[in-house]
Amino acid sequence: MKKNVRLKGQLRLYMQWPAFMTILLLAMNIWIFRIDRKAGGLMAVFVAVYAGIVGIMYLYNRSLILADMVEFAAQYGVVQNTLLKELAVPYAILMDDGKVIWMNREFEKILGPHKRKDAFMREYIPELNKGIFPKEDNEKATLQVTYNGRDYVAELCHVSVEGFSEAEQLLELPEEKEFFIALYLRDVTDVNRYLHEIEDQKMIAGLVYIDNYDEVMESVEEVRQSLLLALIDRKISQYMANVDGIVKKMEKDKYFIVLKRSALEQMKADHFSVMEEVKGVSIGNTVPATISIGMGLNSSTYIQSYNNARVSIDLALARGGDQAVVKDSDGITYYGGKREQTAKNTRVKARVKAEALREFIMAKETVIVMGHKLSDADAFGAAIGIYRAVTNLGKKVHIVLNDITMSIRPLYECFVESPEYPDDLFITSDEVRKYVDENAMAVVVDTNKPELTECEELLKLVQTIVVLDHHRRGERIIENAVLSYIEPYSSSACEMVAEVLQYIVDDVDLTRMEANCMYAGIMIDTNNFMNKTGVRTFEAAAFLRRCGADITYVRKLFRDDMESYRAKAEVISTTEVYRDCYAIAIGTNQNIESPTILGAQAANELLDISKIKASFVLTEYQGKIYVSARSIDEVNVQIIMERLGGGGHLNMAGAQFPHTHMNEAIILLKMTIDEMLEKGEL
Repeated sequence: MKKNVRLKGQLRLYMQWPAFMTILLLAMNIWIFRIDRKAGGLMAVFVAVYAGIVGIMYLYNRSLILADMVEFAAQYGVVQNTLLKELAVPYAILMDDGKVIWMNREFEKILGPHKRKDAFMREYIPELNKGIFPKEDNEKATLQVTYNGRDYVAELCHVSVEGFSEAEQLLELPEEKEFFIALYLRDVTDVNRYLHEIEDQKMIAGLVYIDNYDEVMESVEEVRQSLLLALIDRKISQYMANVDGIVKKMEKDKYFIVLKRSALEQMKADHFSVMEEVKGVSIGNTVPATISIGMGLNSSTYIQSYNNARVSIDLALARGGDQAVVKDSDGITYYGGKREQTAKNTRVKARVKAEALREFIMAKETVIVMGHKLSDADAFGAAIGIYRAVTNLGKKVHIVLNDITMSIRPLYECFVESPEYPDDLFITSDEVRKYVDENAMAVVVDTNKPELTECEELLKLVQTIVVLDHHRRGERIIENAVLSYIEPYSSSACEMVAEVLQYIVDDVDLTRMEANCMYAGIMIDTNNFMNKTGVRTFEAAAFLRRCGADITYVRKLFRDDMESYRAKAEVISTTEVYRDCYAIAIGTNQNIESPTILGAQAANELLDISKIKASFVLTEYQGKIYVSARSIDEVNVQIIMERLGGGGHLNMAGAQFPHTHMNEAIILLKMTIDEMLEKGEL
């Protein structure tokens, strides 16, 4: 047996070097013998003695070297096992199903005294289950896990042991499962804590504006104005002091604030309660003061953080004020905005916007007007109003209109059949390219979201874009607009256009048919002047009446036919009252032309039921589910719809569910209501 044991590798080569040297000396001896026989003979004696010593040493030491090597190998295995066992790194070996077959002492310390032999790793750390194990040889997987209040980075490696079953006598693995999963845990609890502390210490810039400063000051006696302002200053200063923030007053109604990231989390937790505190300040003022807050977060520079704060405060004001907006790398978050902004009686802004619009129109030759998809009476009437303004300025105008819905068909047919209007007044989105050149501009009415416009491609084809809308701004807006006139307190886009018409041209020549269209838009969006109606709404209606709007004609225009009335009754009959105050109805398989319009009408009628705070009607149409949301004054349906990807007004909003089943849509709506109620956002 011993004779069959041989050395190999580098050790064998090392042991054979003396034999190679003997051969070399023998060759040298022959060469010397030819030169000088005496020297050669003397050299031969030396070589013979050397060869004998080498042979004796090799034969004698070979067995000793083999014995030492066997002993070293045995000790090396023990040392290696001890090193792994005592290694300061938590290490374990798992089977393919996650069963632990070996772990070192550090890993045992992590699992604690209640560890069991042959346990599965998922019993301790559920995330470390078979589903996340690497499948290929030398493939690795990394994930963060938490166990016993500590954070770890778990690294798993697929280790192949092909031929293991043949070499190992005690354990046999199936041929397709000849591998182990090596698991290594790295404790990152302290690192995460330090990173969290660093994030909490970051400075955040913010801006606080008093939304209605002029109105509040006008509503209180002059001698009390300074006291009212001092009380508001004190409320803001105390609130910021409580969260360890700094506030600096820049102007009479503007404040700059600096605070830590941790303070922002406190403010989020109490939903920026300073807004309610400021509204509670009253020393005889008939109009409560409201504030807007814009916060900006940025991990790279403080300048960018301040710029984000500027964007946030602009967005808060554009959405109607009385809310906080936080912008960071993850997006934009809204807080508050539960009340409608008080409409301003002054028309200065309308006049300024009208003059700017006139300048843009005069610089172009063609104006293309479009509203939102599935156009309603408000979008159609606003587009007609812009048509009249552009025509009076001597420019060419086209209106993009793809789907003629039931609500606008009577109005549309009046213009198509009239010889006074050009044949290319109405165009489709497929025809837009024929009318676009360097002298064309676009006017978007009744929406400020690019994806909701009739032709989103048009926004990329023209350089000059004007937006007129009465919906609150959301996260996605038409970015490249040269003029953006968004007034959330306006009742409708037709009201805004009616005001602009009075300043954009002198003695506007509005026909009876055009006045009827715009009046219909106001009437529909205000639900016959019952919702969201202000002083300027009636002034706009009065202007349209002077231009020849026929109230009786408009009322007859929007009467329902018998099929639509029955369909509406069927929708209302499906109503479910959720949480005792939210009416949810559905409309499916309706054989009518415009089920979404009918859904909006049904939502309005559901508000006439006592104790109903908000109504939601879900309608299937063209492969999507449309939601019409309505409320009177107690619930802000806009923020509910924004959570679902939509938007609108405080008491009139909507959203869409693409490729969603009706039951899933209802469940999602209820979950959103529940979540917002739990957080106190409704």
